[in-house]
Amino acid sequence: MRVALIAPSRHPIREPFAGGLEAHVHDLAGALRARGHTVTLFAAQGSDHADPRYVFTSGGWDPTALAAIDPSMPDRDFLSDHHEHLRLMLALSGPLGRSFDVVHNHSLHHLPVAMAPSLSLPMLTTLHTPPTPWLESAVSIGGGHGTSFASVSAHTARQWAGILADAPHVVPNGVDLRRWPRGPGGGDLLWSGRLVREKAPHLAIEAARRAGRHLSLAGPVSDPAYVDAVIRPHLGHGVTYLGHLDQRELAAAVGRASAVLATPMWDEPFGLVVAEALACGTPVVTFARGGVPEVLSHAGLGRLVEPGDVAGLAAAIPAAQALDRAAVRRHAVAHLSHEAMVDRYETIYAELAGPVRHLPEPVSRWATPIAVNASSHPGIGNQPQRS
Repeated sequence: MRVALIAPSRHPIREPFAGGLEAHVHDLAGALRARGHTVTLFAAQGSDHADPRYVFTSGGWDPTALAAIDPSMPDRDFLSDHHEHLRLMLALSGPLGRSFDVVHNHSLHHLPVAMAPSLSLPMLTTLHTPPTPWLESAVSIGGGHGTSFASVSAHTARQWAGILADAPHVVPNGVDLRRWPRGPGGGDLLWSGRLVREKAPHLAIEAARRAGRHLSLAGPVSDPAYVDAVIRPHLGHGVTYLGHLDQRELAAAVGRASAVLATPMWDEPFGLVVAEALACGTPVVTFARGGVPEVLSHAGLGRLVEPGDVAGLAAAIPAAQALDRAAVRRHAVAHLSHEAMVDRYETIYAELAGPVRHLPEPVSRWATPIAVNASSHPGIGNQPQRS
């Protein structure tokens, strides 16, 4: 099958990943190719496996001088992002669309959903976030017609209930078990993810201190001001920052850890960090928020505590460290595999596409690559990324 994957445009789809969403799209594209599908990735400049004809390049469009001084001129990065998503969707609604059997949209931008009815081929949109204003608006105006929906957890599906006309498919994110092998454990506690206030690594530091354990941190510094003010003063005092690790390095660190701490201060749609830890056989102690309890589904995998309860987090660490790592890994193999996720998406693709007709591929009307600024730029239609 010929699959067009629309990635989130803010960061390149490559290692080290900016977040769980980028890792998810990267792994899905690779898995589909491994199964014989032809995958075209629409993604930010510098992404792995992106077709150079379709890569989102930085700074590809600027308004005229007169337009730029208009008082209503929005943020330049937002405008470029909007322009290039518009150009992509117009291209897919024309001859370019005949190059594919299905479009799988992972973008956080509203235009793919808003313009889906203009396409002559089916689209599946995976909901990686709770409702955001512009995406909700796109669904509400069009009634969600032109695209089917999947959500990464039952929790996220419930958040969209009443907004979508029909209940979305629930397709939990999966973990490539070959890339996240069982580790020996016995080491420090580990916290991994984007170092931002909403992920609250400072609470993991406090919990580890209360438990008398050393903590390692791994992930990109996505909020430098927060890290400088709140995290950096603790480094070297029972806390080590490992850096922004690639996947292999991160899997090794997770596998060495005696337990993983996860401290989300918002409702995580899924909690990929938790699933990756379980794949390595590493128990998890985390706040019971969002879709995380669906992943950490019983006490043999770790401990769930009330959101924000740092004392409870600290108290749960010894019991989690004593859990059977082999049993944790077996659960991940049975319930969190990447293969099961890809199987489900293949089934949905087939249902949407019906009998596949491979039409001659037309010449693309895109004379130049589409352009999207790959830097971090929250704005209208490009909500702050949560992953």
